[in-house]
Amino acid sequence: MDQETAKKLLVEGGTFVFLGVPEETQFGIDMQCWNTEEDFRGIKMIPPGLHYVHYSAISKGSGDISPRSGFMHYFHKKEFLVKMWDKKSEDISHDEISEESIERLKDNLLNLDRHLAPYPYEIWQKWKLLTSQVTAELAAKLSPDSGIIRASVELMSTTDEDRPRGVKVANKSLESQDSTSEESQKEQVSIEDDSTPGQSDAKRAKRITREEKEDSMLPDLKPAPGTSIRFTEIPRDKYPPGSTPEEITKHYLDQSYTLELMIAQHDEPLHIIGELQFAYLCFLIGHSLEAFEHWKNLVIIICSCDDAIHKYRSVFFHFIRTIEVQIEEMPEDFLADIVMNKNLVYKKLREFFRTAYVSKVDGRLLTMIERFKDNLTEKLQWDFTGLDADEEDERPVVVKLGDEGE
Repeated sequence: MDQETAKKLLVEGGTFVFLGVPEETQFGIDMQCWNTEEDFRGIKMIPPGLHYVHYSAISKGSGDISPRSGFMHYFHKKEFLVKMWDKKSEDISHDEISEESIERLKDNLLNLDRHLAPYPYEIWQKWKLLTSQVTAELAAKLSPDSGIIRASVELMSTTDEDRPRGVKVANKSLESQDSTSEESQKEQVSIEDDSTPGQSDAKRAKRITREEKEDSMLPDLKPAPGTSIRFTEIPRDKYPPGSTPEEITKHYLDQSYTLELMIAQHDEPLHIIGELQFAYLCFLIGHSLEAFEHWKNLVIIICSCDDAIHKYRSVFFHFIRTIEVQIEEMPEDFLADIVMNKNLVYKKLREFFRTAYVSKVDGRLLTMIERFKDNLTEKLQWDFTGLDADEEDERPVVVKLGDEGE
């Protein structure tokens, strides 16, 4: 950091004071993390904008690290934010800090300053790219009611009345066939796939029966109120009411309708990219599997659009910029898993590139897409050859419901 920037941040930067944090606690802001020392009191010179403050308690006896928790906060110029550590819960305290206490800390800032670590300015440019579409209002809208984002969500216990007791299967022959048929094993849908368009009723019934049997043996655990991240709900029906079988197939192949329904729940279209960025950060930094699933589903939907790529050019323009920087920050072992196991993200990126060529996307956006594809191939050796040919498992199956004359 040069002297001019340092002087500016000393005057305009925010300050986060975190009182009572035990020594060796894992504490971080944005993409940087440390183990605190005895005299740690917080962070200074925080650039104005959105930031992610996170922490994990460490057991003194065993050294076990608790799941990460944290919160998003938009720091305004010269903002002075104070939080307390709750020793009993080993978490951030929900008690309000009095104005009188805050003023005393401000008056004592000269003595407090030597206990404050400077913001790691070297990560700031990358952080701005990762959060370019996350406004203060959007972060508040998506954050849990409690304000705290947790790697593991607290679940409510199940009453005896709600405990699972299984379910009886009406069709014995179907149950037997489901458990012994090799074909039924192949039809099992992975957690990453949505329902397949054009499935026969028998296959769908078999799949639903299996899922119902499994679900019936599990307790219906629900997150404690106020603890879940408030992501936009992904529509269950991916086609308009009253659609014909042919139209249903079309909407499964081109998920522009689903994307439009989700965009409609935001104040502006680009907030769907802000939500993609928010989910990614909650996964990458907050270690939230719930956020990872949502991020993955959003990537799949956006990559599966044909009509929308022309209607929402700005959304797809920022999608390319966002997904490119996100992939750069992903752990190497995670990236390797994407290609080695033909992860859906990799498959959908192939589909996205193919759609861009077939849909005749215009100049600037097509240039960005081409550059993005070439960068993935050059830096990560991802193979995107053969985009003009359908993959075997991506070929659509159209089934006519009912035979004529019946």
